[in-house]
Amino acid sequence: MNETEQLLQQPPKTIMRSIIQRIATGPDMSKDISREEARAGMSAILNGDIDPVQSAIFLIALRMKRETDDENRGILDAIRDHTLSVTADVDEVLDVSDPYNGYNRTLPAAPFLPAVMAACGVATVSHGVETMSPKFGITHHRVLKAAGKDISLSTQQAADQLGGDAGWAYVDQKAWCPPLHDLTDLRSNIVKRQAITTVEVLAGPVRGRSKTHYMSGYVHKPYTRVYAMLARHSGFDSCLMIRGVEGGITPSLRQSGKVFYYHDRGEEQGQDFNPADIGIEQDVRATPLPDELPPAPESEDVSAEFDAEAVAKMAADAGLAALNGETGSTRDALVYSAAIALWHLKKADDLQAGADMAREVLDNGSALQRFNAAK
Repeated sequence: MNETEQLLQQPPKTIMRSIIQRIATGPDMSKDISREEARAGMSAILNGDIDPVQSAIFLIALRMKRETDDENRGILDAIRDHTLSVTADVDEVLDVSDPYNGYNRTLPAAPFLPAVMAACGVATVSHGVETMSPKFGITHHRVLKAAGKDISLSTQQAADQLGGDAGWAYVDQKAWCPPLHDLTDLRSNIVKRQAITTVEVLAGPVRGRSKTHYMSGYVHKPYTRVYAMLARHSGFDSCLMIRGVEGGITPSLRQSGKVFYYHDRGEEQGQDFNPADIGIEQDVRATPLPDELPPAPESEDVSAEFDAEAVAKMAADAGLAALNGETGSTRDALVYSAAIALWHLKKADDLQAGADMAREVLDNGSALQRFNAAK
């Protein structure tokens, strides 16, 4: 039995003390830990065995020295160990992962993409939280709640909805991993991004019988390699990463964009797209926020600079209008994201064919029907 194996036999507090002694010794002396140690440390935090101060040190020390691939894998392993994961009664599932901390510069269309994809024959699940640091912005949770949807489905209920008339669902982190959701305040107090932010979106609470596909956004190119690595580790059969507005899944509507992807857990490849190629001509990157925004409630010590719930209602109204046939930037965002996803999933031969499919389900009302069929 080596030293690591001996350490992992010790109580959680002893393990964490050893980890912190090694990872929090400054920029030149800090040492990396193994995947198994990262898993044990994160599991101890999720199990409530570790003092919040040490939990915060663990997360920020890893961040300060830069997490290794093995450390990220280990933290993801621990989160997946605590995830209530369900296999839906469908062959394939598209897992849509938008920023958990939301949007604060644009009105997101992405909360309505799963209904569009479902109408195109792709069972789709999205997931998230109500609010998260550092942006505390407009999240899928808030937009869908404002649109009248039940954001408290259990993981099983979400999976059942994918196999039903709706073909799409939203499942909140509070349902699929309660102990992780319980760390929300701790993460807000840490302020800066931690490894949890990187890996939590890859837990995959709802899977397909045969294949599960991961769709996410990015801003900084170095993260594409990390997300592809973690997507393979988490068991996603394919991965689609879009350089999106605010790190989301919708590219800019006014300039060419870049995606990275892999199929069958192979190596990632890159592809450029231009919205003009599918008839999108916009002078905005995404649906902009109104000039005058309601201020954040005074009762909130840490929040967005505006009332996120009120602005989420604006995003919900824009999304519902697009599903009802209204043209504009929100509809274009849905068409563009759906076209890329359909191309990636090989449901469409090219981007134009994917855009045609998306426009058809928006025009004939089937996307709205799918949205309304969900709880």
